[in-house]
Amino acid sequence: MIFTDDTTDALRAAVWLANSAEHPDTLESLADEATFLEEFPYTGRIDRDRREVDALRSIRPRLRSLLLAPRDEMASRVNEVLAESRIVPQLVRHGDADWHLHAVGDDRPLAERVLIETAMALIDVIRQQEESRLTVCDDEDCEAIALDLSRNRSKRYCSPTCANRNAVAAYRARRATP
Repeated sequence: MIFTDDTTDALRAAVWLANSAEHPDTLESLADEATFLEEFPYTGRIDRDRREVDALRSIRPRLRSLLLAPRDEMASRVNEVLAESRIVPQLVRHGDADWHLHAVGDDRPLAERVLIETAMALIDVIRQQEESRLTVCDDEDCEAIALDLSRNRSKRYCSPTCANRNAVAAYRARRATP
């Protein structure tokens, strides 16, 4: 395991949100937010209203810049997020999750908690010098973020769709060459 479960979950959620801004936008409605929350079941305050969806949409560019920044810049951006917040780190346990760190109270708005949890996850990325696990998808027509949590650092695409499209193109190119 590269990172702890809570770090992995926060990174996956942040990548999902950042990538939701790519064409087509996949975070436009309350139903889209429900899809996000089903995939990434945040605890604490969840308003499930238009204001919350708009707040989540508004942090997407910042998440993208955090996730794709070079290491020193990433550290600087993480520090900015943490300095802006009123974090009160606490160890918590809920559901099937054993003791883990929550950096901000469950009563804070969801978008704020996502941003702070992303910053906290990136602390682990920075300390372990693993920022290369966050890249832009290798598909030439895609700008989404690819999160590589594989042991051998082999993930190059943001999704199976991009990976399959490139595998088929490579296959066809090989077949076309006499």
